Amino acid sequence: MISELMMRMMNPVADDIFSTMLTKQYNDNPLVMMTIMEKLTLRAIAEAGIRAETGKPLSRPIGSPLRLSPWEKVLLNGRQLFEHPTADENSIQMQVTIGPRAKKPLKIDMPILLTGMSYGGSLSLKLKEAIGKGTAMVNTATNTGESAVSKEERSAAKFLIGQYNRGGWLSDPEQLKQLDAIEVQFGQGAWGGGVASTIYPEMMDEHLREVWKIKPGQSTGVKARFPNVNTPQDVINLVNSLKQQYDVPVGIKIAGTHFIEKELEVIAQTQADFITVDGQEGGTSASAPTLEDDLGLPTLFTLARTVNWLEQQGKRQQFIILVAGGLRTPGEFLKALALGADAVYIGSIALMATLQSQMKKVLPQSPPPQLALFEGKFKDLFDSDEGSQHLANFLKSCTAEMVMALQAMGKTNINQLAKEDLVSVDPVLARTLGIGYAGDALYLQ
Repeated sequence: MISELMMRMMNPVADDIFSTMLTKQYNDNPLVMMTIMEKLTLRAIAEAGIRAETGKPLSRPIGSPLRLSPWEKVLLNGRQLFEHPTADENSIQMQVTIGPRAKKPLKIDMPILLTGMSYGGSLSLKLKEAIGKGTAMVNTATNTGESAVSKEERSAAKFLIGQYNRGGWLSDPEQLKQLDAIEVQFGQGAWGGGVASTIYPEMMDEHLREVWKIKPGQSTGVKARFPNVNTPQDVINLVNSLKQQYDVPVGIKIAGTHFIEKELEVIAQTQADFITVDGQEGGTSASAPTLEDDLGLPTLFTLARTVNWLEQQGKRQQFIILVAGGLRTPGEFLKALALGADAVYIGSIALMATLQSQMKKVLPQSPPPQLALFEGKFKDLFDSDEGSQHLANFLKSCTAEMVMALQAMGKTNINQLAKEDLVSVDPVLARTLGIGYAGDALYLQ
């Protein structure tokens, strides 16, 4: 009865709407808004509105919605008859050593690490603790991001990589001696490289100021480049100085750009143990849409060109390669490894896994990042123990699926993956990556 009454009430309204849509000229027709949205996209309209409201640069979390790396056009090759699948999946080795020639190499049980997501500049302390505990459960490493070493994160994580960063928060020997590896951060994908940003007093609490060693009322922030690092030789000197002072692996992180080979020419002159390349699809807690969408080189091409250049120069064995930037699934991780990476960094997808059961605490009123960000309105609702278990489960699940794929490919060790294990459905992409094309006869002769 009530349903029928509601339908009768809605009928004249619906009739009027459809009559207007089907008879009025476009300039006086509400349907024109659909055309506007098709032309401009709802996202661009919303961002235009925010810019019009504030007159300030936008700050968008997670990273670019654009996915320009065509991972879905690349497939892995199984073996069945001419070679056979691995008989025992339990014999497949997944361990990775970062900095094998360092005095204290970093040895982890899987080729998946948690990327740099900073306490304070990005995530809450509880979230960073959860990530530390979750990675410790599966014997892999996490990264401080552009922050300092807090005692909470250090005690939670089994293996902690610290970013020697342009904010200057992690540069003194007291902190650097606590790390399992040092990553000199010259730029990141979601920022288009190195860009300055300011953190004002009201954006910090007492604990963060203590960790960062910032006085009350004082601003801080990240600079576009390191002080006194103004030439390629200064870069070389900085990295080599850290190598001489510390026994742990030392690496360099850069954003992928079309100048990647020129950047690698500088890195190749250093004594660095590893190179981290971060593609355009990389995530962040907040960056301007222009930096996320319109600068950089997609992750797939960043990685392929890095590996190719190092091989051409005869320097591939000199460096461990870590790749970051929008990687989401075990299949994508394997494809990156087959293209030449030694391990992958993940961030946004791991964050979603960590928040898995807790998103309902804020949805639909607020987006999930409000549970995770340092400035998140609901960060106190986040349960660190629950989050760490879900992260560990996610990493275990990913590794198990990777093992299954390796078994199908006849591998006994993750480091056996190579370009011959890949094929592309796109002939141009196949030629670019140096892998087989699905439309051609057998790639391997």
